[in-house]
Amino acid sequence: MDARIDPLRGLGLAIGDAHVIRNAGALITDDVLRSIDVSRSRMRTDRALVVGHTDCAGFDSDELAEEGVRTSMRALKAAVPELRVDGAMYDVRAGMVRPVA
Repeated sequence: MDARIDPLRGLGLAIGDAHVIRNAGALITDDVLRSIDVSRSRMRTDRALVVGHTDCAGFDSDELAEEGVRTSMRALKAAVPELRVDGAMYDVRAGMVRPVA
């Protein structure tokens, strides 16, 4: 939900290319799952990308933010097994996205 980040531009996408759900800490909450369910059922979405970022106020370190992405990836895979789930971290200083495994 960080205002320093434009998720579409950061991922090289345009309006209409992706459904973007933003919340603090990139957490998989009931609201996120409800939004993904709508995206899947109405738009046939079959892939999700969980993106965290450096300098996140929700975590004490970038390492913990990255582990939060991994935790959210696991939670999303468990909740929606048929969804392909990937993870990434956005470096706010460098303006670069890198994968998280």
